[in-house]
Amino acid sequence: MPMDDAAIEIVPTCVPTEAADVTRGAHAIRAFAHAIHIDVVDGLFAPAYTWPYSEKGVFGAFDLSGAGELLKEVHLMVAEPRAIGVAFAKAGASRIIGHVEAFSSEDEAHSTLAEWKKSGASEVGLGILMGTPFEVLEHHLALVDVIHMMSISSIGTQGIPYNPAAPAHIAEFHKKHPEVLISVDGGVSASNIADLVRAGVRRFGVGSAIAKAADPEGAYRELVSLAEDALQ
Repeated sequence: MPMDDAAIEIVPTCVPTEAADVTRGAHAIRAFAHAIHIDVVDGLFAPAYTWPYSEKGVFGAFDLSGAGELLKEVHLMVAEPRAIGVAFAKAGASRIIGHVEAFSSEDEAHSTLAEWKKSGASEVGLGILMGTPFEVLEHHLALVDVIHMMSISSIGTQGIPYNPAAPAHIAEFHKKHPEVLISVDGGVSASNIADLVRAGVRRFGVGSAIAKAADPEGAYRELVSLAEDALQ
């Protein structure tokens, strides 16, 4: 179906430095959200590193039990996404997103996406940085459930300023591929979510605008309301 008809979805973001951060992040949102977006950084694809990496490029055993019943969406900002994506899928993550820039070939990307699904993910997607040409996505679109676009100029930490060029950038892709579900990540707030909806975005990973709000549930519900109003 055309993605203009898709429902709005707001997914609060967690950037964990340890497993306990996933538990705390889930506890903070489970009263009002159905899903949690977990940012995973290896220190190679983007600066610094997050859980479950113990050092740059190295991760050990982990589980997602701390997230409880929430749907787990994992955004892999890593240079070698295959193995950790499989590990997250087997741990119970329903959605796995890897970056198109991390794959050395189309075949590598396609086999990795297939392995994530085989390992238990119900959705797989590709992230793309703002500076990467959309053309690199063309041969992957039939195999993904979502394209995850960045609305910030650099990645890896929460609180990086929103790039006001994002809506026009995303709209360019949406105009060519209206059938593709677009999610967006980076600096999403009450001041820009309507513009992003009008550009074609239907799913939003939201960090600071919810996590740092005095009333996180109120902030979440305001974002949902503003986004749904923009659909009218």
